[in-house]
Amino acid sequence: MSETAIRDDRAAGRLEAYAGDEVLGHIEYFVLESPGRALVPVHTIVEPAHEGKGIAGSLARELYAMSAREGVPVAPLCPYVVKWAARHPEEAPAADPELLSAAMAWLTANPGRF
Repeated sequence: MSETAIRDDRAAGRLEAYAGDEVLGHIEYFVLESPGRALVPVHTIVEPAHEGKGIAGSLARELYAMSAREGVPVAPLCPYVVKWAARHPEEAPAADPELLSAAMAWLTANPGRF
């Protein structure tokens, strides 16, 4: 199997882990614009054949690395990312409650997106 890599498909709102042409897993997210800009992960999905290989953790780590590079916080709604962040506070700063509330409101207002 090829080496696992991660790519950001910002237009589709997907951070994907892949090997060769095969997508092994992904985080679905959106970019919140108001009251401030934030990356909002909603779902983390790993293909069943690739579960237990650290793919979800690699995706979460890259999401937070991306946010640090861009200077944009993460407001996680995805239960997996919330748990990962709690286990890795040195890599995952605590989310701003105002951004979390706004992200939840956006998600509620856009039910067909995810």
